[in-house]
Amino acid sequence: MTSRPAPLIPPRLRAILVRIPFLVRIVRFLRRGPLARDRNLLITLSVATLALGALAARVSTEWFSPSLFILATLVGGLQLRMRSLAVLVGAVAVALGYIAATLGVRSVGAGLLVTIGFTTVLAFLMARTRGKLGVQGLRGDVMLLELRDRLKRQGELPPLNRKEWGSRVVLKQAGGSSFGGDFLVSMRHGNVLEVALVDVSGKGVDAGTRALMLSGTFGGLLGSVESFLPACNAYLHRQPEGEGFVTAVHLRLDLSTGAYQITSAGHPPVVKFDAGTGTWQVSAAKGVVLGVVPDLHCEPDSGVLRKGDALMLYTDGLIEQPGRDIDSGLDRLLGEAERLVPSGFHDGARPLVNSMSAGHNDDCALILIWRP
Repeated sequence: MTSRPAPLIPPRLRAILVRIPFLVRIVRFLRRGPLARDRNLLITLSVATLALGALAARVSTEWFSPSLFILATLVGGLQLRMRSLAVLVGAVAVALGYIAATLGVRSVGAGLLVTIGFTTVLAFLMARTRGKLGVQGLRGDVMLLELRDRLKRQGELPPLNRKEWGSRVVLKQAGGSSFGGDFLVSMRHGNVLEVALVDVSGKGVDAGTRALMLSGTFGGLLGSVESFLPACNAYLHRQPEGEGFVTAVHLRLDLSTGAYQITSAGHPPVVKFDAGTGTWQVSAAKGVVLGVVPDLHCEPDSGVLRKGDALMLYTDGLIEQPGRDIDSGLDRLLGEAERLVPSGFHDGARPLVNSMSAGHNDDCALILIWRP
């Protein structure tokens, strides 16, 4: 059995206090209604603000500085509703007016008024944003951080046998943002590894919200349906129009034999490193961009990864640049990929992404899977 926490007020003292009608009415008022927390905080901040104004005017502005009104306004912007915040701002204005009337107009400098005015605008913007989200305080930022961490964890490949397989994932979002339009979903069931690299139209934070939504949907479809990309296409085709396009590439790899199958939907072609010839070969898998046609038809490509072979999946951020042809970008990518062979695939993946993405601001993603 779990013991109940000790009451804050001793039972005997509580029995005496509940007999005082005035205190009972106050307690009932503070606990009444779903917005009791907002009301109680408003009362606390307003009383503190008015008391501070009185102390500053009657005692000392050095000990009770009017600049503390800025802190009260910020707390209100983080915690109060719009209407309650307006009441608090009115209390601040009354306190400032009382100080100016008691000590003179010069006691409230223009710099302080400008700062409080700017803080008030900022507080209302924060309160409006919180009102739309339906959260209090910094909970909205915490939710974004949780979503970012979830997307980051989802962008990691399942553990592989290091003696038999190697892998490397590099995600680089535009502008150094935590969110972007490129994301990865993967899963392993038995000796079969499935990986899907998806590119949502747009870049940075603008594409990040849609990528977050699709990552959950595509992650649920991966491994649950026989034809992954057609299922994703059917889902997107049911969505409202005007949300932009989505490209994706799906890899199904048998870790015991090295046999693989690649299907693509408008995505840049996968390239394979053939250790026997020492060259990179472009996959023939192709298909239409997701969400355009109701029935997606893909032309898959299959093969076998042997010792020393590798597969490289990437997004168009590595090969597309303004004023440059895609084919030339692909040729440059394969030329830069030659550096992976002497330095090792794992150590060369990050320098490859940095080299190909230099000079332009776009989301980039690279997946390397090889057999040592």
